[in-house]
Amino acid sequence: QVPLVESGGGSVQAAGSLRLSCKTSRDVLQHYFLYWFRQTPGKEREAVATLHGAGVEAKYADPVRGRFTISRDYSENSIILQMNNLTPEDTGMYYCAARPSWPPHTGPWEKAPIKYWGQGTQVTVSS
Repeated sequence: QVPLVESGGGSVQAAGSLRLSCKTSRDVLQHYFLYWFRQTPGKEREAVATLHGAGVEAKYADPVRGRFTISRDYSENSIILQMNNLTPEDTGMYYCAARPSWPPHTGPWEKAPIKYWGQGTQVTVSS
């Protein structure tokens, strides 16, 4: 079992910022594909950002590109999602996720099969 424990959610006003953290293991941080997903009211769960432990360039969904940043914090063994300039449309439950590097996924990164999920942390943005 891969440990994934999110924290950092909360309530913020529009244009504010939040930093989500997902505690995991050093092995996951270094060798797995790492993701943040979200499920906003009335919508299906969607991929927000991804990063590979081997330094593959981060990728972002269009609605968050330029505002969100995914990164690794080796001092805390955590996957970080820095969220800036938040809007009410960003309100939802945010999940970190991971999948092993093998077998490779050749389709869109947003559709990669996820093997491990965290329990989620709620983000609420008010106007």
